[in-house]
Amino acid sequence: MIAITASTLFTPLERIEQPLLLMDDGSIVEVTSRAAREVPTNIRLVDFADGILAPGFIDLHIHGGAGHDVMEAGAGALPPVERLLVSHGVSSYFPTTVTAPLDATLSALTRLADAIEAAERSPQPQNGELRARPLGIHLEGPFISHKRRGVHPPENLLAPSPAAFDRFWQAARGHIRVLTIAPELPGALEVIKLASSRGVCVSLGHSNADLDAARAGFAAGARHATHTFNAMRPLDHRDPGILGEVLTDSRLSAEIIADGIHVDPVIVQLFLKAKGPEAAVLITDATAATGMPDGRYRLGSLEVEVKDGRCMVGDSLAGSVLTMDRAVRNVMQFAQWDLQPAVRLATLNPARVAGVKSGGTLQAGAPADLVVLSPSGEVRKTIIRGAGI
Repeated sequence: MIAITASTLFTPLERIEQPLLLMDDGSIVEVTSRAAREVPTNIRLVDFADGILAPGFIDLHIHGGAGHDVMEAGAGALPPVERLLVSHGVSSYFPTTVTAPLDATLSALTRLADAIEAAERSPQPQNGELRARPLGIHLEGPFISHKRRGVHPPENLLAPSPAAFDRFWQAARGHIRVLTIAPELPGALEVIKLASSRGVCVSLGHSNADLDAARAGFAAGARHATHTFNAMRPLDHRDPGILGEVLTDSRLSAEIIADGIHVDPVIVQLFLKAKGPEAAVLITDATAATGMPDGRYRLGSLEVEVKDGRCMVGDSLAGSVLTMDRAVRNVMQFAQWDLQPAVRLATLNPARVAGVKSGGTLQAGAPADLVVLSPSGEVRKTIIRGAGI
């Protein structure tokens, strides 16, 4: 058993001063305060001084990093991505596909399912190597709007149908946990109903839906929105469209790329006022270029040019080089939020969206996935399943 102390702990819903966290065999045993409980004798004590303990970050929407894309063939693609994530406080993630030729997508889904199942079999880091753990797959495309496809290749988009979705589902062996879909497409509502019945979080995005079509999608079972504002029908005061529904329905969660590039800081502030700390979710939409110098990188089957923090295919943004710890700090800067609610957007909220049991929280019985932050939100240490200290 190991005891951890620090200045403060965010559960993230509660704030505990001078906390005492006990963990054993990769799980949290108890979360309390030094005032309420003495440190047990004969166990290892680690004191992070003025640090802040928080749940490890969870990224719902990430395409790659460290020069690698999650859809790459071969066993060498994911480990560098996962090591990079650890350095930015991310303990678990949802590798995200981009529209590609059908065979390439099916093969990628099978490889990602292999990686998820391998992580489930060996939850403890192997050979002392600390890596973020894939928890499920985010299928972004191919059931998206031609008009709002962004950089997704138009020749590889597919009409939504239960049969097409089931083919992806079988290739992923049931590990699809998030599906992005445009609800206005013929057949989309049937796919939304099917995916929702299988426990998938259906997210509306890459969509040109008007208000009625968006409401129909949510009524069919969708409950989340993909990178809000980006690749969506713009908000108009006489034609509110999908954004009108996303921003006003408190039952819906929604994600945002808070890098100051995809969405202006003022719009990030507006989004956070609309969705609040309960329903807003931070994502990175990070590409292989994350953590790398300017240059050319892969995004699925696409080549992306990166310069000055912008990932571009032609004149269109194509993912980001954002990291989750930077996104948390940007929320603090853009919206003048405190660290505790900003942390919730990267921990508890994405866990709830994806249905991760005991995820994104520090409580007895939860995995011992933690990040140690400075008071300003800089990552000092990441702990995964109790390893890393």
